[in-house]
Formats: sequence, C-alpha cells, structure tokens
Amino acid sequence: MLTLWIAAQKQWATLRDDRGASMVEYALLVVLIAIVALVAVKFAGGQVSKTFSDIGSALS
Repeated sequence: MLTLWIAAQKQWATLRDDRGASMVEYALLVVLIAIVALVAVKFAGGQVSKTFSDIGSALS
C-alpha cells in the first residue's frame, strides 16, 4: 500500500510541475513583442524613410 501511495505522490508531483508552462508563456510573450515590433515598423517605416530623405535633401 505504501508503494502505491509513493507512486501516486510522484505522479502528482510530475503533474504539478509548471516549469514547462512558464517557458511557453515566455515564448508567447516574445512572439507577441516581435509581432508588435513588426507592425510598428510596417506602419512607421514609410514615414521614417520619408523623414530621412527630406533631411538628406536639405543637407545636400
């Protein structure tokens, strides 16, 4: 009976281990930040390019 109890406790400890879940959460957070950065570059990229072109034209 004791070995059955110990085996059940080990299985329960394995199920409670959330280290992998934390890693997945951090990976999802990194992906979300990357998507936001790409969208920001997509929308602001044209304006930044135009601004640098205007500055370059003014300096030459």
